[in-house]
Amino acid sequence: MGVLSDPRTRRWVAWGALASVFLLVNLHRLSTGVLSERLTAAFGLSAAELGTVHAAFFIAYAIVQIPTGVLADRVGPRYVGAGGAVLLSLGAVGFTLSSGYAAAVLSRAVIGVGSGVIFVSILRFCANWYRTDEFATMTGVTGAVAGLGAILATTPLALAVDAIGWRTTVLALAGVGFAAGGATFVLVRASPSDAGLEPIEGVPEQPSVTLRETGEHLRTLAHDADQWLLSAVFFATNGTLLTLIGLWGVPYLVVVYDVSVATASTYTLLGAVGMLLGGPTIGWLSDRFETRYLPLSAGVALFAVALAAIAVTGRPPLYVVAGVYAVSGFLIGAGLLTLTVVKERYPAGASGVATSTVNAAGFVGASVLPWAMGTALDAYRTGERVGGTVAYTEFGYRVAFGIVAAVLGGAFLCTLALWYRAE
Repeated sequence: MGVLSDPRTRRWVAWGALASVFLLVNLHRLSTGVLSERLTAAFGLSAAELGTVHAAFFIAYAIVQIPTGVLADRVGPRYVGAGGAVLLSLGAVGFTLSSGYAAAVLSRAVIGVGSGVIFVSILRFCANWYRTDEFATMTGVTGAVAGLGAILATTPLALAVDAIGWRTTVLALAGVGFAAGGATFVLVRASPSDAGLEPIEGVPEQPSVTLRETGEHLRTLAHDADQWLLSAVFFATNGTLLTLIGLWGVPYLVVVYDVSVATASTYTLLGAVGMLLGGPTIGWLSDRFETRYLPLSAGVALFAVALAAIAVTGRPPLYVVAGVYAVSGFLIGAGLLTLTVVKERYPAGASGVATSTVNAAGFVGASVLPWAMGTALDAYRTGERVGGTVAYTEFGYRVAFGIVAAVLGGAFLCTLALWYRAE
């Protein structure tokens, strides 16, 4: 029996093709941190315009989540995943050819649209090829790919940009994306039966879904209190982590501790390593002990306490900050359990639209929370610059971190409500 004719082996090969696209998604979404100086020079951007270029990805990503869920349920992860890979790569090509601000924003938005379909496609694939008691593990392993992408978006990306330039680097990523999209189209199928293989024991049958049924699922989701609670939790956890690693984690260290940007970046790298480890670990524990709400509640509570440590003290020892960043990355694995919980609440044919609804909230959080922290910081700016970074007061950062700690505290209360309702 060949590799592609064994369903248990085939699913890993196909997952790997989708995961390679997801790796690129995370490289693109966090790349503006490394590219910021070059983009500012190339396009003549102000700080606000650079922020818009960065945010265009996340806004587009969030907008396409629910349509992606509908498509994944209707046509399957093969076509949606491969199409997303091609689209994000076309956006990357457009980004390298951009000569001004408007073209850069549009290209980043196209990258965001293409990227926005990948994670949900992977979850839909996993629902079709893995047992229900493997789903949380696979969600966590997929989350670890995001951590690897976050690592590659730091020093490795910076070295590549220094060696061959930012346009050539992004163009090379586009080439990889086209290749990964081709591999996805060749290897991925909606289910073992769709690939002409024997079914895998314990994997539920995936029925075809009509548009009418999809509409009914969407109406049910809109009136489902648990869905709103799960969305609130992922809004807080995913939004906070991407804000910490992708934006305010570095300026906080540069200004408050007077360290270089390079040194500060090593701390956010700890958060990326945490992501790499936390998703698989927490997902596996959840599947192993057949519990969702205990690790979900405990993880969100610890996440809130970690951020509160900075909010309360303002300037804790650097080893504490390192621990907070690493723990924050690790505990995103708890936040990812919201996707498993919502998937298990709905029929197999609705898993795409259900998970995409909650996933959308996570990227709304990634758009709103950076703005909320930035608004608080602007109220306490000094007008000076430290290492090229706008300087805000230590108290301003305490307020900003207090905001996300409070949001996480609210998310913890949501997990308790979910736990209570499940009893």
